[in-house]
Amino acid sequence: MQVTIKIARYTLLDLLYNRVTLFYTLFLMGVSLVVFNLDDNVSKGILSLVNIILLIVPLVSIVFATIHMYNSAEFIELLLARPIQRTRILFGHFVGISTALSTAFLIGIGLPVLLYAPSATGITLIAAGWMLTLSFVSIAMLASVSTRDKARGIGIAILLWFLFTMIYDGFVLWILFAFNDYPLEKPVLVLTALNPVDLARIVLLLRIDISAFMGYTGALYKDYFGTAKGMIITTSVLLCWIIIPMLLAVRRFKSRDI
Repeated sequence: MQVTIKIARYTLLDLLYNRVTLFYTLFLMGVSLVVFNLDDNVSKGILSLVNIILLIVPLVSIVFATIHMYNSAEFIELLLARPIQRTRILFGHFVGISTALSTAFLIGIGLPVLLYAPSATGITLIAAGWMLTLSFVSIAMLASVSTRDKARGIGIAILLWFLFTMIYDGFVLWILFAFNDYPLEKPVLVLTALNPVDLARIVLLLRIDISAFMGYTGALYKDYFGTAKGMIITTSVLLCWIIIPMLLAVRRFKSRDI
C-alpha cells in the first residue's frame, strides 16, 4: 500500500505542474463562469454545462491519461526492475492521474457550480462529471496496456471516446426505429447501462427535469432512473465502469512481457 501511495503521489505532483492540467482547469472554469454570467437563469447554465461534461470531460480524461501512461513507459520499466507488484504500479498511476484530473474538474466546474447553483442539481452535476472522469481514466488504463504502440493506443482511446459519445447513441436510435413494433423497455435500459456517458446524461436530464421533452423514452427513463432504487442502480453501474476496466487493465498488465 505504501508503494502505491508513493507512486500515486509522484504521479500527482508531476501532473499538477503539467501545463495541460492547468489549461484544462482554467478552460473549465472560464467556460463555467461565462455560462453562468450570460443568463440569470441558473437552469440554462447547468444545461449548457451538461454538454461540456458529457463531451469534453471524457475526451480529456481518456486521451490525457493514455498519453501520460505511454510517456511514463521508462519510469514504469524502472519500477518493474524492482521487487514491486505490477498491480501496485498500475493502481498508483491510476490514483495519481485520477486525482489530478478530478482536482482540475472540481476546481474548474465544481467551484463555479457551488457558487452559482448550490442545489441538489448542482451537486448531481459535479458527481456525474467526477464519476465520468474516473470511468474514462480507467478505460484509458486498459487502452494503454492493450498495445505497446503509442499511436495505436491513442487511436484506440479516441475511438472509444467517439464510440461512447457519438456512435452509440445512433446505434440505440437505429434499434428503436428498426424494432419499434416490439417491447423495447428492458433492452433500452440494458443498452443505456452499457454506456457511462448515456447513464450520466440521463441522470442529469432527469435532475434538471426536462424528461417531458424526451417523449416516450423520457417517460421510461423517469419511471426507472427517477426513483431512489433507480438512482442506486445507476450509481452502482457507473462504479462498475470505474472498477471493471481497471481490473481488466491489471490482468492485461500482469500478463504482458515488458
